[in-house]
Formats: sequence, C-alpha cells, structure tokens
Amino acid sequence: MHPHLQSAVAQRRAIKIISGLNNFDIAHVTAVVKAAEQGGATFVDIAADADLIRTVRQSIQLPICVSAVEPEKFVEAVAAGADLIEIGNFDSFYAQGRQFSAKDVLELTHQTRALLPTIPLSVTVPHILELDQQVQLAQDLVKAGATLIQTEGGTSSDPSHSGTLGLMEKAAPTLAAAYEISRSVDIPVLCASGLSNVTAPLAIAAGASGIGVGSAVNRLNDPLAMVAAVRSLVESLPQSVHRPAVG
Repeated sequence: MHPHLQSAVAQRRAIKIISGLNNFDIAHVTAVVKAAEQGGATFVDIAADADLIRTVRQSIQLPICVSAVEPEKFVEAVAAGADLIEIGNFDSFYAQGRQFSAKDVLELTHQTRALLPTIPLSVTVPHILELDQQVQLAQDLVKAGATLIQTEGGTSSDPSHSGTLGLMEKAAPTLAAAYEISRSVDIPVLCASGLSNVTAPLAIAAGASGIGVGSAVNRLNDPLAMVAAVRSLVESLPQSVHRPAVG
C-alpha cells in the first residue's frame, strides 16, 4: 500500500474523496481531486479510465484509487498509474435498478485477484444485504484477498429530519455496517456513503480506519467550496486512535 495511505489508515485518519465511478468529465474530476489535495485528504477515488488516471496523476501527488465493477478495467488502470483499486462504489448503480449480491461481489473479487494478485484491493460490501450477511461477506472477502473493506448505505436511508439529526439519520446504515464489520475482520474498514463532517467522527468511533466522501464534495461547483468541505472533514476527525479488537 502507498506509504501515505498506509500511515493514515494506521492512524485511523484516512480520508478518501470520491469523484464518481461513472464521472468521466476530466475538468470536473480534476477540480475535485485538486480540492482533495489542497484540503488535506489522504487519497482520491476516480473512474477506471486510463486517460482520466493519467490526467489526474499529472495534477496531484495523492494516491489514486480507481473504482469499477468490471475486473478487466483494472488492468489498464493499474498500467496507467492507479495505486489501488476498488470493486464498487455501487451507489450509482442502484438508481439504474442494478444490484449486487454477496455472490456477485465475491466472484468479482476472485476474478480481480486472478488478474492482479498483488495490487491493494478495496471491496465495497453492498448495503442491500442484512447486517449479518454483510459481516459474512466481509469475512469471505478477506479470505479472497481484499486489502480494505468499504461500507455504504447512504442511498438506502431516507432522513425524516433536517439539520444535524437528518445528517445522523443519513449516515446510520453505513455507521452500523462499519461497527459490525470492523469487529469481525482484521483488515481496515473504510466507512463511506452518506457521511458529513458531523458524522465522520462517528465513523471512526464505530471502528472505521477512515472515511469515503463523494457528493458532499463533488456536487459543489465552486473549487474554494470544495476545498473548504474537505478541510471540514479533515478537521472533524479525532487524532490517532486504536482499532477495536476483532471478535
């Protein structure tokens, strides 16, 4: 794993800024990743497109993660300069009516590891599974060679309140998954989907080694506002804390 990322994960202060699995707008992605770096994020997550990766690599020094659900895309992405790969994020597919079962995700992991046996690999656990099924899948993914596990859940929550209470309601599914999974596996867990500067510290308290944030940053149109949003996330995290014991 990239030393910068490894250090942040060990301190449980990793922050990943996500531009979007299906976002191939080079200008927009470049703006997001530059804001991520200027705001103090640990790494960025972009679509698995070789031209996009090369452009981003010229723009920032941060580690680059690429997301996809087609294992063959990762080979070209790694050759183009990706530092780690991720099976997910699935949020963008739910609106299209596409869902991923535990079997689907595990098979994608086996296929990816067959193609790229040593590259750091993050795998998203679908929030559509019951919590006990998410835990079981996470354990199976560790055996299949995952380096990181990522949770999700923002798209499944429908907050009934505004303000701080609404932000907590939005984050509840991914926080619950982070709590359960982090106590059942011996690899780092990244809590993502539906988080904000209000709920980011709760993710760490739940057992995550870091957070992944997309729309709270990438939906902003002003570069300065993006930087401010990233800095707010960075400042919300507690100082280095220990991971909970597995079991």
